[in-house]
Formats: sequence, C-alpha cells, structure tokens
Amino acid sequence: MSDKTRKTQQGSVVSNNMDKSVVVQVERKVKHKLYGKYIRKRVKYMAHDDANSCNIGDTVLIEECRPLSKNKRWRVLSILERAV
Repeated sequence: MSDKTRKTQQGSVVSNNMDKSVVVQVERKVKHKLYGKYIRKRVKYMAHDDANSCNIGDTVLIEECRPLSKNKRWRVLSILERAV
C-alpha cells in the first residue's frame, strides 16, 4: 500500500442544502505579477459530509479523495470552528 499524502484545504461552508454534501469556499492571496498588490482568489469545492454535521459559516478542513460523484472530489476531515 502506497503512503501518499493527500492535499488538504481550509475553507468556509457556503452551502449545505444537499444530503451529505457541502460547498466549501477556499480563499487564497496571490501577489499581482506587475503591481505587487495582493489579490484574493476564491474557489468553491463540493465536499462529502457523511454525518451532515456542517452548517453555513463553519470553518472546515477538507481532503482530496477519489471521485464520489460528478462534482465531488473532496471529503470533510474535521470542523475547525463552528459558526456563531
């Protein structure tokens, strides 16, 4: 069995309307090539939430996994911070 490390991302839950699925928005800052200003880039990932425990606004840690459906390639590892 190979011991590959899987990619992890940290983001906030923006939608939990589906059964056992959440949409997680990951934000990163990228420096502009010419002007040097930092720009916020956002990407939305669909992640598998087996226990349906995530709510909107929660900060979660997601891990890359095998394709679970047409759009789901990530799995929720843990909830780092609950929304107030």
